Amino acid sequence: PSALQPLFKMSYSCSKVGDPRPGQPYKGGNFCAFLPDNKEGLKTAKLLKKAFECGLTFQIKSCDGEERVMWGLIPHKTSWDGGQARNGYPDAQYLHEVSTVL
Repeated sequence: PSALQPLFKMSYSCSKVGDPRPGQPYKGGNFCAFLPDNKEGLKTAKLLKKAFECGLTFQIKSCDGEERVMWGLIPHKTSWDGGQARNGYPDAQYLHEVSTVL
């Protein structure tokens, strides 16, 4: 199946007011998500881009004593297969669910 694959690269930085430990450095990472390459997938990609630009895609969380960037509350498909239980496809409800959240 054809897929769109947005890639987010978050670098190291310092957290801000509202984060778990303001002013503390946090660890970034590379984050990859998948969308179907069709009309609905393209529409969802535009909504996800807007959410990213508004700072809604990721959160900074404490993990094993360090702050790190993690996915936020917007669901993303991080695998092309494995089904809903593994954040992958097939998941017939995903595009509807993510559009509702956005």
